[in-house]
Amino acid sequence: MAKRALITGVTGQDGSYLAELLLDEGYEVSGMVRRSSTINFERIAHIQDRINLVAGDLLDEVSMINILKEIRPHEVYNLAAQSFVQTSWNQPVLTGETTALGVTRVLDAVRTVDPGIRFYQASSSEMFGKVQEVPQVETTPFYPRSPYGVAKVYGHWITVNYRESYDLHASSGILFNHESPRRGLEFVTRKVTHGVARIAAGIDQTLALGNLDAERDWGFAKDYVRAMWLMLQQDQPDDYVVATGETHSVKELVELSFAAADLDWEKHVVIDERFLRPAEVDLLIGDPAKAEKTLGWHRDVDFPKLVQMMVEADLALVKSQQA
Repeated sequence: MAKRALITGVTGQDGSYLAELLLDEGYEVSGMVRRSSTINFERIAHIQDRINLVAGDLLDEVSMINILKEIRPHEVYNLAAQSFVQTSWNQPVLTGETTALGVTRVLDAVRTVDPGIRFYQASSSEMFGKVQEVPQVETTPFYPRSPYGVAKVYGHWITVNYRESYDLHASSGILFNHESPRRGLEFVTRKVTHGVARIAAGIDQTLALGNLDAERDWGFAKDYVRAMWLMLQQDQPDDYVVATGETHSVKELVELSFAAADLDWEKHVVIDERFLRPAEVDLLIGDPAKAEKTLGWHRDVDFPKLVQMMVEADLALVKSQQA
């Protein structure tokens, strides 16, 4: 009998890559989507006919309970959230309702319907915020610097609490920044690579950015969803940092992206104060040693290859749109 999995946030970057992985592993995959007249299925269009889409919402625990009763999953991957840091400053309450309390609703639905379900929570390196040690590991104290980071800390600790209180197989992946050609345009990596493509095509002349000195630990999303799956295959639940162990600045991202299109970034990039955060996270770099040792996880795509991949994808996208 095939394993059954439920993915919340299946239409997002991570959800689409995870759905592909689980289908390749022989799972029956269900994806939760909110009822909307403008749902974007672009990232899963190529596998949509192989996924069972079910309506639900992290704001509504009853919908979660009904979904679990209907499909009886063996594994639940909670990837849904208000996941854009900048937006969390403008919508802090909504961010808390979905990214924090939403985790509780899913966990409580699991506890109610079937405590044997294995649960994955998408935690975030943004929880470390004003970092207390470098590099960051699973035991590094959290110091979030945005409403999003604060909400993710709640989601992380409520997962630990339910694991210890109800003996759930509930694990959290503390994922550092992970990107791909499927990343939303509001995220700086995709903003840069898509901006480069538009400049190369003659559509735009400039690209407005914020803090070029901010440094991040960037990896490839497809590599990272494999770590999610590996966590739920372990005999015991636990929490894992998933990262590359390398840090790169926004400026380096910019330089590599423009170089990939044979452009001089200094002729096109302008600094716009609107894109500076009220409280900046300056340096995030994770130590994935535990994930590598316990899960046998490793990344396949390095940073230059990731940037090249994203620029090439956006060059092709802009070209097709022009055609």
